Amino acid sequence: MTTNTPQKKSDPHRVSIDIFIEHAQEGDYITLPFEMPPGMEMLHLSYAYARYAHPETQTESGLFTGRVGVNIIDLGLIGPDGEQVGASGSDKRDISISETWATPGYRAVPLAPGTWQILIGAYQVAPQGVRVTYELEFTPKAMRLLKGDLHTHTLASDGILTLEELGQHARRHGLDFLAITDHNQMISKDALPAIPGLTMIPGVEWSHYLGHANFVGVDRPFDGPYFTNNLEETQKVFTTARERGALITLNHPFEESCPFAFDMDALPFDVLEVWNGPMRESNLRAMALWQGLLAGGKKVPICGGSDYHRDRLFQILGGPTMCVYAQSSGMTDILAAVRGGRGFITFSPEGPLLNMWCGEALMGDSLDFKVGQSLSLDFKGLQQGDVVKAITPEAIVDIFTAPTAGEYRCEVPVTAPGFMRVEVWRVFLPGIPPLPALLSNPIYFDQAA
Repeated sequence: MTTNTPQKKSDPHRVSIDIFIEHAQEGDYITLPFEMPPGMEMLHLSYAYARYAHPETQTESGLFTGRVGVNIIDLGLIGPDGEQVGASGSDKRDISISETWATPGYRAVPLAPGTWQILIGAYQVAPQGVRVTYELEFTPKAMRLLKGDLHTHTLASDGILTLEELGQHARRHGLDFLAITDHNQMISKDALPAIPGLTMIPGVEWSHYLGHANFVGVDRPFDGPYFTNNLEETQKVFTTARERGALITLNHPFEESCPFAFDMDALPFDVLEVWNGPMRESNLRAMALWQGLLAGGKKVPICGGSDYHRDRLFQILGGPTMCVYAQSSGMTDILAAVRGGRGFITFSPEGPLLNMWCGEALMGDSLDFKVGQSLSLDFKGLQQGDVVKAITPEAIVDIFTAPTAGEYRCEVPVTAPGFMRVEVWRVFLPGIPPLPALLSNPIYFDQAA
């Protein structure tokens, strides 16, 4: 008879489970359930048992202690959906699983809360049976600032770098995540190279004569060829991508060579790309469009991307950089942060940084407006002459000009319902008018019912 006893320790993120396996179960496969708590980033699982017996034999010359294999217990792991996450026989005594990395023999997957199962293979069991102890350690997620690029191309379309080269280039630029968005060329997550410190995200830039959009985070956002010849066919592509969980961004709406001419209200999307490559007139027009949407009561997150094809003057990977406050470095949490507006755009990986909050609300969040509220701002990496602007539906107000390079913290009163966001403007070259160096997503202040 098999018995198991979970033993909870004082640390809620550590669980020990003992199971006794009878000799009669030799050759059986046994599943041992355990609960994955919500909000976990990594699982570390180890197990121990008496694999060897050590019989002693007294000889004329001394004592001989043998090492005889009597137990072999194999290991595997099953997710809450019933799918195998991995299996390693008796080769490994400990494994680790997260969305971004897993021990070889196991898949890197999000740690969905619910009932998981340890797969026990009772390959060999001693006549007296064997006790096996499993130690589970759960590492909880924690908010962190990540830098990335959501719009890049490889030689699969009109870029010049391979996936591996582009990923290595991203690490040299200090990026934490990178979306691959070749023109009308889908790519699967499994085809992306594993580059330490970089989360590579599958995507595709749906490129049509009437506009471009990125579908990010799924292997196959739509079926069939990419082209459409009417609005109904286009809506089907976008609706399918939405149903399959893709992050949908409408790209460079005023780019001269490929503006977005579709009716935005007729298509589902998550994010508006207002900053594409170097700051220029088309991006300023996209910013004005976004401000109009916000002032009209819509809650539309923004994103930025380099649209990288190759290094050029004023065009680099991570120019601009999308910065997000994510719960982990996994693709799921990164895209959730983008979709939720929990981030800002800065002109490069070395650009200014921002943390912005109101009470418990962060960028992208909504809360009821109350008299006496204020927005907390914390800037890093400002340069001499940088101008910090606060933007609401009614006004754009210069609140600070940096006297030297440095950091800046302040509180800005919230005086009316609507939203508040911030920008940093900088003179990048002498004689050139100031341009945006940072754009934040808003915090929304709703009129209380």
